[in-house]
Amino acid sequence: MRGGDSAAYGELVLLHAPIAHRTAVLLGAGADADDVVQESFVKAYRALGEFRGGAAFRPWLLRIVANETKNCLRSRSRRSRREEVAAPLDVVLDPAEETVSLERRAELLSAVQGLPEAQRLVVTCRYLLELDEQETATVLGWPRGTVKSRLSRALERLRKEVLP
Repeated sequence: MRGGDSAAYGELVLLHAPIAHRTAVLLGAGADADDVVQESFVKAYRALGEFRGGAAFRPWLLRIVANETKNCLRSRSRRSRREEVAAPLDVVLDPAEETVSLERRAELLSAVQGLPEAQRLVVTCRYLLELDEQETATVLGWPRGTVKSRLSRALERLRKEVLP
């Protein structure tokens, strides 16, 4: 793959496109998620020479997606065009989660969206994207200890806001 094998890279794109799209949506790309993902894969392909052999591809790619999403949001802000950043619940949450009522999910999602940015990002990566601690640290570019502390603060805040 690092040698420029486009067929091998095409397989990686097919494998990782769904999680990349989900990441872009959950981090706020909204309607621009497809563009963010496409640009991320182009940048990843161009940066393959910088990819450390033996490292996991998914966290590396998702970090690029996270950075592209930030760029998209910054650009959108500069143009003073605000779009709805929340994705529909059926995109954000796994439809198999039928045990939680739609109202409860909406309340939880609203509470997550109301978190400060750093806490929202860490909750999104850990629980909505189901990344482990190390992957979350890689995607967000934070030390693992920062992921732990911000996640702990975010969960405490969510407990106070959502639980009776």
